[in-house]
Amino acid sequence: MTDRHHLLVHGATFAAVDDRGDISGVRGGSSPDGWFVRDARHLSRWQLTVDGAVPEVLRPVPDGDASRCALVPRGGRQEPPAYTVFREQGVGDSSFVESLRVTSNRPVPTTIRLALTVDADFTDQFELRSDHRTYAKPGALRSRQVLDDGIEFTYRRAEWRSCTTITADPAPEAVEETGTGARRLVWTLELEPHGTARLVLRVIARPHGERRALRVPRDPAALRDQLLAAEGEFMEGVAFPTGWPELAAACARGLADLAALQVPATGPDGEELRVPAGGAPWFLTLLARDALLTSLFALPYRPRPAAATLHALAATQATGTGGARGARPGKIVHEVRHGELAHFGQVPYGRYYGSVDATPLFLVLLGAYTERTSDPAPARRLEPHARAAVGWMLDHGGLTTRGYLVHRADEGGLANQNWKDSPDAICCADGTRPTGAVMAAGAQGYAYDALRRTAWLARTVWADETYAALLEQAAADLRDRFQRDFWMGEHSFPALALDAEGRRIDALASDAGHLLWSGLLDKEYGEVVGRRLLEPDFFSGWGVRTLAAGQPAYHPLSRHRGSVWPHDNALITLGLARYGLHDEARTVAHALVDAATAGGHRLPEVLAGYGRDTHPEPVPCPHACVRESRSAAAPLALLTAVGGT
Repeated sequence: MTDRHHLLVHGATFAAVDDRGDISGVRGGSSPDGWFVRDARHLSRWQLTVDGAVPEVLRPVPDGDASRCALVPRGGRQEPPAYTVFREQGVGDSSFVESLRVTSNRPVPTTIRLALTVDADFTDQFELRSDHRTYAKPGALRSRQVLDDGIEFTYRRAEWRSCTTITADPAPEAVEETGTGARRLVWTLELEPHGTARLVLRVIARPHGERRALRVPRDPAALRDQLLAAEGEFMEGVAFPTGWPELAAACARGLADLAALQVPATGPDGEELRVPAGGAPWFLTLLARDALLTSLFALPYRPRPAAATLHALAATQATGTGGARGARPGKIVHEVRHGELAHFGQVPYGRYYGSVDATPLFLVLLGAYTERTSDPAPARRLEPHARAAVGWMLDHGGLTTRGYLVHRADEGGLANQNWKDSPDAICCADGTRPTGAVMAAGAQGYAYDALRRTAWLARTVWADETYAALLEQAAADLRDRFQRDFWMGEHSFPALALDAEGRRIDALASDAGHLLWSGLLDKEYGEVVGRRLLEPDFFSGWGVRTLAAGQPAYHPLSRHRGSVWPHDNALITLGLARYGLHDEARTVAHALVDAATAGGHRLPEVLAGYGRDTHPEPVPCPHACVRESRSAAAPLALLTAVGGT
């Protein structure tokens, strides 16, 4: 068994297979192992043997979108392989399809016994995280039913129902018990001299609440054609830069990933939508902050994700304080989950509102979409939602009472509720963490931008001059307060946050670049901050670090205290361009494009903060998403910021 996993992604469905195309069901580690649909593992075993032995890898599953490999029996130099197995797999909407071609390499008739061990444990993704938490499941029951052409696994717990159906063509001659709950599908293949036998296996998942009539494509090639068509649709009409082929390749790779990362959602009137997911493998679901930033980056080239995201978030906007963790009237949801543990309230993420910045970003996207497309329809339809979001910022969010958007640690949820949401992300330069309420700098920038853009909507779309003037005054007051309270004169740099007493949390952090993107800083301050972000302690050569090196809190492999995030850098690049720092913007853009080129033109979720001067290849960060929507859209933001040169 190899430790490498290869991800096949299609919407809310993904498979993680090893170099042989197998699934072993191993728990823990940085990557899940299995085939997952809507947060549950619908295949936990999928292991091929031939003549009772595990074959060797002749050609492994490649890194990329396709799963194709070649396998042969184990042997030595003196005995050429008797057969070759060509294995191809594909993932579709709630479906998994495998094609097996077994070719004899002998000049005489050959009999081969092929077996596939399969199981479905229906484990929730949250049980497979590296923190090794366990969850009680009283009354849970798994069952298995042999079919004429395969087997069906079923899971029940109270009202929760889900199943996985596996069928084969040709049908297996036997379905054997293994003593572990798994089942073994068996075929005896009679091969002519140099002959070939072909099998196709089709798997369909029916998660709890699934009511659609699902169809499984005939073979992996059909799934591949579906994905290529979706990718072509996402790329259609986008003018890739001809003068910078590496950026063009990163944009194309990003759009292809975004096509695969669209997950189902529902609009305010029950309409079916597709919105950008957070990322694979752990976040193939609606994460508001991720979907909003992804949609903003893609907006000049692909406005449809923005419209879908706005309507999906309006449909899940809180209207009261009950029924979901952190809900307050007008607040935009942080995360939506569909798994068993969320359904029974054992994790808080069914609808979880633990985000201080999703609500202002919702307003930013609504204004940006209307301005970019000249389409006022969403702004008119979502006017009540936008006004409610402003109401949350002013009232429950803290702008009126505290002067800033405020968040607090959520027991059982997130300790920090801005984009740097790991427990140790908000800290002083020495690593000390604040207690109690926190006012994060970046969220204030988003609030400022949200107030200004919503004022523009009020004046131009809603014809409400009084409301527009009120919001503009609130924005101006916020800007004056921020520069007074957050600016650290001794560093010529804004604080990362304020604590509950209004004291500055003095770590030098990349969040300052978000203030450039939102336009919160005066021009003089903005230029100072922009140039500071390009100094060696911040700029690694692959991008701007989340925390400047040299501070005791810095760690190059920490998730938010020294690593390099592509989407963070995309916002910084847009901000640098906004303040006229075009040389600095190009420097950051070139660094990110170089990192993408080193990774097959794909930007990961996060890179280590090691400097390029000592590490000529970008170093990955542990536990990062392999495909992430914000990173996929980041090259488009770079194209907007600096053009194609």
